Amino acid sequence: MFKKKFTWDIQAIVLISLIGLIMGVIYTYGFNLIYNLTKAALLPTGYAQLADTLMSGLWYMAAPLAVYFVPVKGSSTLGETLAAFGEMLVGGQWGAITILSGFIQGLGNEVGFIRAKGREHFSWPAVLLGATGAHVTGFFLTYALYGWYKYNINLQILMFLSGWLSSLIFDGVLVKLICQRLERAFNRK
Repeated sequence: MFKKKFTWDIQAIVLISLIGLIMGVIYTYGFNLIYNLTKAALLPTGYAQLADTLMSGLWYMAAPLAVYFVPVKGSSTLGETLAAFGEMLVGGQWGAITILSGFIQGLGNEVGFIRAKGREHFSWPAVLLGATGAHVTGFFLTYALYGWYKYNINLQILMFLSGWLSSLIFDGVLVKLICQRLERAFNRK
């Protein structure tokens, strides 16, 4: 039977490292392909920038997965940073800046889990608040780095809202449902 790690030790670090690196490979060879195809499909519409936010929640998923398995302060940040590092190592299209993005997004995801303890460490409110934190920090980092402030205000608002929705769906709801299934699988006798 699987046991969660409630303290930092070598097993917790190895587990988070595995989650991060596996997610980094998934980011590069799965999500990046979906992102690139979506962006190409949106090019003729003039809304290709929306691909950046419509898909953003996919890249925040390592953080709550790390928190689920190791519910300790900092696991979200470490998990997402290692996922970004793994993505960069296997040839992710954004290079070294990915590590900064992963760190900032993981730090934002920590917000949902700061006060959550015990049985409530992975509650719906904690997961959705974490997803919101990841979106806010991730959005404003890319807003500054990639010059999104130059877009017209309506597009900026649309990008913020679509990114938030993406984060809630992928980083929040999808990860929560995956972890519930894992919980049921681990608790079967």
